[in-house]
Amino acid sequence: METWLFYGVLSETPWWAVTLGSLLIFGLLGFTGSPLWIWSVAIIALLYALGAPLWLATAAVILVTLLLLKPLRRALLSRPMMRMLDALGVLPRISATEKFAIEAGTVWVEGELFSGRPNFRRILAEPYPTLTEKEQAFVDGPVEALCSSVTDWEIRTAREFPPEVWDIIRHERLFGLIVPRKYGGHRFSAAANSATVSKLNSHSYPLGITVMVPNSLGPAELLIHYGTREQQEYFLPRLADATLTPAFALTELEAGSDAGAIRATGEVFRDQNGEVKICLNWRKRYITLAAIADLLGLAFKLKDPENLLGQGTNPGITCALVHTDTPGVVVGDRHDPLGVPFVNAPTEGHNVIVTPDAIIGGAEGAGRGWQMLMECLAAGRGISLPASSVGTAKSVFLIASAHAVVRRQFGLPLGKFEGVQEALARIGGFAYLMDAARIYTVGAIDQGAAPAVVTAIVKYNLTELGRKVVIAGMDITAGNGISLGPRNSIAHNYISIPIAITVEGANILTRTLMIFGQGAIRCHPWAYKEITALERHDVTAFDYAIWGHLGHIVRNGFRAVLLGLSRGRLAGAAGVRGPAARYVRRLKWASASFAFLADIAMVSLGGQLKRKEMITGRFADIFSWMYLATATIRRFEAEGRRSEDRPYFRWAMDYALARIQEAFDGLYANVRVPGLTWLLRGPVALYSRFNSLGRDPSDRLSHKVAQLMQTPGEQRSRLTAGCYKPAADQPGLGKLEAAFTLACEADQIMSRVSAAVRKRVLSRRPKRTLAERAADAGIITAAELELVRRSDAARLEAIQVDSFDPETYRRHHQVNTISIKVGEDMALATQADSIAGT
Repeated sequence: METWLFYGVLSETPWWAVTLGSLLIFGLLGFTGSPLWIWSVAIIALLYALGAPLWLATAAVILVTLLLLKPLRRALLSRPMMRMLDALGVLPRISATEKFAIEAGTVWVEGELFSGRPNFRRILAEPYPTLTEKEQAFVDGPVEALCSSVTDWEIRTAREFPPEVWDIIRHERLFGLIVPRKYGGHRFSAAANSATVSKLNSHSYPLGITVMVPNSLGPAELLIHYGTREQQEYFLPRLADATLTPAFALTELEAGSDAGAIRATGEVFRDQNGEVKICLNWRKRYITLAAIADLLGLAFKLKDPENLLGQGTNPGITCALVHTDTPGVVVGDRHDPLGVPFVNAPTEGHNVIVTPDAIIGGAEGAGRGWQMLMECLAAGRGISLPASSVGTAKSVFLIASAHAVVRRQFGLPLGKFEGVQEALARIGGFAYLMDAARIYTVGAIDQGAAPAVVTAIVKYNLTELGRKVVIAGMDITAGNGISLGPRNSIAHNYISIPIAITVEGANILTRTLMIFGQGAIRCHPWAYKEITALERHDVTAFDYAIWGHLGHIVRNGFRAVLLGLSRGRLAGAAGVRGPAARYVRRLKWASASFAFLADIAMVSLGGQLKRKEMITGRFADIFSWMYLATATIRRFEAEGRRSEDRPYFRWAMDYALARIQEAFDGLYANVRVPGLTWLLRGPVALYSRFNSLGRDPSDRLSHKVAQLMQTPGEQRSRLTAGCYKPAADQPGLGKLEAAFTLACEADQIMSRVSAAVRKRVLSRRPKRTLAERAADAGIITAAELELVRRSDAARLEAIQVDSFDPETYRRHHQVNTISIKVGEDMALATQADSIAGT
């Protein structure tokens, strides 16, 4: 083979060695993300060494010069590329409302994960907070007292809180968790807010949501960030001590997850006295606390035909505060969300007249409502609902593990059966991971970050995992789980969990539109820069972004291939040692593959990508599980790499990597890339299955997690810390936990009896007198026999279910029947109003 390749300085070198050496050099350049000038030098040096002809060397020099000289590159390459992309509509167009949503908040560690080259030293140095002494005392004191003041069954049957609950809420200023101290609030950290909601929700969903809502998106939070001094001084003290009960009215008939589609209106006018006023009209629904609210936060579209406020004639979405005793405000009726008795209601306003002072922030706040909402949700979405889901998960952890020990079938505790162990392991592994993600996220919020994509990730995933935990718990408790009554501590979680799935952005849309749809633009290091440069027709900015993006793609392509071939071993562990090091390397591999494939999809699908929601959903799953796995590593490292927690840690990490692999497999099977679809669906997909990032937790690991969950002691208490645990004489979880403790002690005693049976010291039959015969034989003491008897009695009491006489049964369900009837009447009335209006 006589070619020019053999006439350079490498003429004596075999062709395969030249090829291998070139691949290694350029692989190293790509893997490390070397700058363009180093690539240029390497290419020219290689051509020289190979003895390239003059025409090829000249072409290479011209191309390198063109790429390195920015003015020349902008004129000859970047400008034509910008025009072409604009004409083809490759990059997505962003509306004004989308722009607010994308720019709301900040980019935190999710930007590292999206980059393809995450800096895990920085990621694992982020705070993993604990409560201050004062905050812990509040959770252990007033919050504990509130839980103890009423049972969930009492709330469910009465359909309202008793007066003592409201007294505690007011006296302990539980509506003022986020209100600054100078206004009479607590001004707790996001971590303490989260811990409070989590504990309340572990006991009673209605109790948790009632305290949660005033401390999340609503009048108090909006006033703290955007209110005038006069508004803050008047309203915040009254909100903190619950003198004013707040509600925030956003959702409407045709504006749910698409909150920007609201039709509530406000029009500025001068009244007969020449004073500037605003006339409001609205019809809202699903508004928590609206039926009992004194102060209504209202989102509406403001028009100002005469520009009386000085913000233009059509300012747009605005937020205002309206006292519910203002003429024209309609409150009082209630929705019935799955029979869960928290106050959720519609509200209407008909020609309600307020002054411009009602606008949050005064006249200058006109038209800033959407910005306010997006900025507050960017952080707030990561606090309340994730916390409520963690509270539920910890409660189910205790219920299911205790039930698995106390309940016996075929002569064995349920927890000895592998099918039950599989479900228990899901509960334990998810609870460990969920709490890790909750704490890691609120740590960022407490540092001043408002990571909109991360909070969407934890809202979606923790509520979904909470649902999986509850279902697993229901499978384990079986008949005890489906029989309602004061003894049943789990069924109401099962009934309530869809509410968390639905609010603050329905989960389906959160996954497909927010996590990756907005995340691909917000977290990508170059995409948003390209889009804004294209919108402004800024060639300089576009040149910087497009060539940076191309370099980003090349680097991640090399990293994805090389990390895949080495199964992540080429990536460093960022100083992490022990069992977590392997997972850090796997996540770096996943990040590079994710970033490269995301760019391939963005380039091939362009502006159509955000409408390919099955595709964006799979990308969202990879992104989500990378973050959840990262949070789990942070927890394991922050807690000192406890050896006893390794099974929980490994289970959570194996599950996360398996979900990432599952999503990649789905993408390879469904992403269409012109000319390359066959490659993804054939060789790449096959290679990915044989060289997977991870597989589901092994049976052996699941067995170990289930075993630990059924072992009383420090670890079980620590992993469920922050969950409300009723007194031992209380029905439901209280008596179940007491029976669990006794059963574990009795099992240790009876293990000696079983050993005696195996040695034929005791006869196996009759089994019911085995303990008594063992005591007679001196195998166990009289005190131990008494403990076994108490354990048997407690166990039988704990697995009892409730039954009701016909009158009590009808009374429990009468309220629901009335609610359904009222709902039907309201629907008919609305239909009649519509017909009359037409």
